[in-house]
Amino acid sequence: MNPNSNILITGAAGFIASCMGSFLNSKGYFNLILVDDFNKKEKEKNYTNLKYTQLVEREKLQAYLSSNPPIDFVIHFGARTDTTEMDYSVHEKLNLLPSITLWNYCSAKQIPFIYASSAATYGSGEFGYDDQLEDPGILQPLNPYGISKNEFDKFVLKQTSSSDNNQSNKPPNWYGLKFFNVYGPNEYHKARMASVIFHAFHQIRQSGSLKLFRSHHPDYSDGGQMRDFIYVKDVIAVTYWLMTNLPESGIYNLGSGKAASFLQLANAVFHALQQQVKIEFIDTPIDIRDKYQYFTEADIHKLYEAGYHAPFYDIESGVADYVSNYLIPQSYY
Repeated sequence: MNPNSNILITGAAGFIASCMGSFLNSKGYFNLILVDDFNKKEKEKNYTNLKYTQLVEREKLQAYLSSNPPIDFVIHFGARTDTTEMDYSVHEKLNLLPSITLWNYCSAKQIPFIYASSAATYGSGEFGYDDQLEDPGILQPLNPYGISKNEFDKFVLKQTSSSDNNQSNKPPNWYGLKFFNVYGPNEYHKARMASVIFHAFHQIRQSGSLKLFRSHHPDYSDGGQMRDFIYVKDVIAVTYWLMTNLPESGIYNLGSGKAASFLQLANAVFHALQQQVKIEFIDTPIDIRDKYQYFTEADIHKLYEAGYHAPFYDIESGVADYVSNYLIPQSYY
């Protein structure tokens, strides 16, 4: 892709998209069109050092697109990601409808399109974590956020599997990325929705110990609950590879492909801080206990088959880099 390409990035003041913008700058891409709600002071440091051509307020995106601006690529990472927001209309307004708008725009203008889906679409995992699932309609997300992401995936697959296969129904290249548990720099503003690594770091620094949920499942020991944690630098690397290589379009899982236990995560944070491991187990709150996931792991064979072969950070190396180079110095990507 030409460094002079005009790249529109939504969610640009947020966690993953701001890291993406910084990475693109490092590769010589400066014609960035940043879209977000830029009135939130706590997110300013995520984008103030970026080189870009224009800031577009989220509420004015439709008007901006109507002006027929030069756009060569769209990275749609903006979303309401609060899994505790139970009002689906909020997620419909901020997640589903803007995604449909951008999909239709990129289809009409034939612009390549990458968007953020989520592993939350898989619900409790009763149908596995397979990105080659033919019918996402059988998935049962556990919250309105996951539902909104799954609804857009369903919309996309309907558009791309139409019987007439009309090219105008879809962008020339498109990729939906089902993010698993992403962690890394620039998530300082996310408060309770920040990663477990972020909260573990601050808890250990403040108290010298870490509280983890006790297992209430006979197949898992305390701290043995497992998640697929993926470092944001890997998310960026995969996204950039998709942009520059344009493999087969589709929905792709984006996790590390290897689940890690909360004990592994905790030990990695203590090690990065050079502190003695001290863990206290507490009961999982009743209100989330019946929906608590004990295991998630991305099946990333589809990504490998598409041609991506770079190694992923394991939990130890990712946490070490995050803690040492970002959390301790409080620096940004």
